[in-house]
Amino acid sequence: MKIVENKVALVTGASRGIGRAIALRLAQEGADVAFTYLSSVEKGEALTKELEAFGVKAKGYRSDASDFQAADQLVTDVVADFGKLDVLINNAGVTKDGLLMRMSEEQWDTVIRINLKSVFNLTKAATKSMIRAKSGSIINITSVVGISGNAGQSNYAASKAGIIGFTKSIALELGSRNIRSNAVAPGFIETEMTGAVESKAVEEWKQSIPMKRGGQPEEVADACVFLASDLSRYITGQVIQVDGGMLT
Repeated sequence: MKIVENKVALVTGASRGIGRAIALRLAQEGADVAFTYLSSVEKGEALTKELEAFGVKAKGYRSDASDFQAADQLVTDVVADFGKLDVLINNAGVTKDGLLMRMSEEQWDTVIRINLKSVFNLTKAATKSMIRAKSGSIINITSVVGISGNAGQSNYAASKAGIIGFTKSIALELGSRNIRSNAVAPGFIETEMTGAVESKAVEEWKQSIPMKRGGQPEEVADACVFLASDLSRYITGQVIQVDGGMLT
């Protein structure tokens, strides 16, 4: 049996990178998948077809997770379309890097709103359905930067550290309702975003990692599928680092 068969999962920001890999792995393991995207309708439609090829139900929603009302409506629509919601994966996020002295208020506010407020918005909306079902798994994508900090990323690090505190608090609040809340903290993962970085810098990063390589989006997705499944039924309030030993 596939490990998330008959579960319904919602993945935010799934049109590319880690979010796309998570959606595909969930479908491969038998979950019906709802996902959000913001920009390309064509990419959203293409992903729906890829997911359906695994024999599961899939639907994309053009929705902004950082908008409180839109997030609430999204969850209402997903439950109406799929009948339930078992797994929420808060993946949507952006970077707007810069040293503090040069960082604008807009750079700070945008990153906090999209990365952190969206997690609050969707978790609050999703838990209503999960509480009724007395079951659920919430998985928040944070970052090793949220644990260690990083020069030039104070806004991103603050948003990702905030996600960790939020994740642990929700685990304490909802554990008695059989709703689990965990976070996954990727390290250096090779995506379109890192593809724009100078190759020399990428090689230096890889050499600083004990496993001497960058991670793949699928390796983050595997951790998410584990946390979505009943294999992790007694795990909550945890941060799983998928970083090749970068932070030990």
